Amino acid sequence: MTLPAITLPKVELPFDIPVLLHPSVDHFMIALPVVVLLLELINLIMKKKAIGGISFLLIFLTIFMAVGAYLTGLVDGKEAYPALGEAAKTALSDHKLLGTYLLLASVVLFFFKFLSAVTGNGVMKSLYLLVLIIFVAGIFKQGLEGGELTYKYGMNVEHVKTLDDELFDLKEELEELEEELTPKVEKIESVQTPAVIETPEIKTTPTVIETPEVKTVPEVPAVQIQEETIPTPIKTLRTEIKEDVLPVMQETVETLQMEAMPEEMIQPQIATH
Repeated sequence: MTLPAITLPKVELPFDIPVLLHPSVDHFMIALPVVVLLLELINLIMKKKAIGGISFLLIFLTIFMAVGAYLTGLVDGKEAYPALGEAAKTALSDHKLLGTYLLLASVVLFFFKFLSAVTGNGVMKSLYLLVLIIFVAGIFKQGLEGGELTYKYGMNVEHVKTLDDELFDLKEELEELEEELTPKVEKIESVQTPAVIETPEIKTTPTVIETPEVKTVPEVPAVQIQEETIPTPIKTLRTEIKEDVLPVMQETVETLQMEAMPEEMIQPQIATH
């Protein structure tokens, strides 16, 4: 969840805040609300006015610690910002925004504590405890993000700053060397070199002769009718036809031959005188 952007008016202080003071102030900023929450939970059972007065004082100190954490965070963030990468700069901006909300929330917490102490209403006390729990959760989240800025991105770490300075010096030396070598490179490029004519590579591809596919027709075996395969009834029928029909056919042929022969011509007798 991204919080809406909010900015507080810039205040000019009559003194300078030293660098690296932010972690020391943050320890008090985290510890005080946790102690207040524990006292309020104990006071739900014991119900002592003295415990309520102590928590009231600690909340008042929490407001001062929130203001100190905000101001020291601005100084440390301004010091470390140029040496951070893009991801670290985004994380630092989110950390600053959450710190601004926590500063305002500390004032709201003090207001709810005052109303619960004056009215003594159970509903108001419940709202005060709810606001206190949310405030402590926000403090823990802020501490987690601060640890990531230090241990993950190396914010305000002296060794990281030293390495960053050395890297900056090396970049400057590299730029100076590039400026010195640029005229020499231009002179070398101005020397004419014989042009090399590249002959195109001729690729020969072997011709492939396609032979027509010869389809072989399978030979059909000749059907041979063997006499043994003829069934026996057909054989007897054939013999009977030979015995009965052949004599009749022979007699018919002989009769036809005889009828076809010409009759003997009777010659007339010629009378002789």
